Amino acid sequence: MKKQISILASALFFSTVVLFSSCKKEDVHEHAQVMVIHASPNAPGVDLLVDDMKKNTAALPFPGNTGYLELEAGTRNIKVNVTGTTTTVIEADLALTKDMSYSVFAVDSVSKISALVLTDDLTAPVAGKAHVRFIHLSPNAPAVDVAVASSGTVVFGNKAFKEYTAFTPLDAGVYNLDVRVAGTTNVALVLPAITLESGKIYTVFAKGFLGETGAQALGAEIIVNK
Repeated sequence: MKKQISILASALFFSTVVLFSSCKKEDVHEHAQVMVIHASPNAPGVDLLVDDMKKNTAALPFPGNTGYLELEAGTRNIKVNVTGTTTTVIEADLALTKDMSYSVFAVDSVSKISALVLTDDLTAPVAGKAHVRFIHLSPNAPAVDVAVASSGTVVFGNKAFKEYTAFTPLDAGVYNLDVRVAGTTNVALVLPAITLESGKIYTVFAKGFLGETGAQALGAEIIVNK
């Protein structure tokens, strides 16, 4: 009888372990990171919906961003709606790979608004370096070079609307940069001094409309990715 009880107890213990292990495995989720950036100069504030679930508590205005959101890996439906409405201006099904990071830019004028989806390489820079990516997101500006103001050295060359660079290692420090019409010394925009910290990762994007004033004027926005 004692032997039967011992066998029964062992079987019950084994079943409990298997059941617990199975439940634990099912509860493990694989995630990706997604940032949404409002880069459409004349579009109103927007809401972000993932699989029809609203992710922001307040309107996301131009040229703001959500920061990285942790989402379950797999195919996720992303909608960008006019704030407070069911009017969807961008919709895309994104295949998100676990442990990867992505940026989704709402770009172009409001009548032509679309999504630019980029995979973000957040590999840490080596000591003394920062990683910087440039994206041209001014709808009516010509192709541009980004150059060091004092020397004219081109850092990012000949990028047209919606074109972008890879994350590029640059020495940490303070940079005074000009945005120039590609292949010329004609300065379209003088950027404010940019401080690049060692170990940090940045995105710089040209925003707004050439020839506009106020909030929609040509300018640059800096995102600290990491």
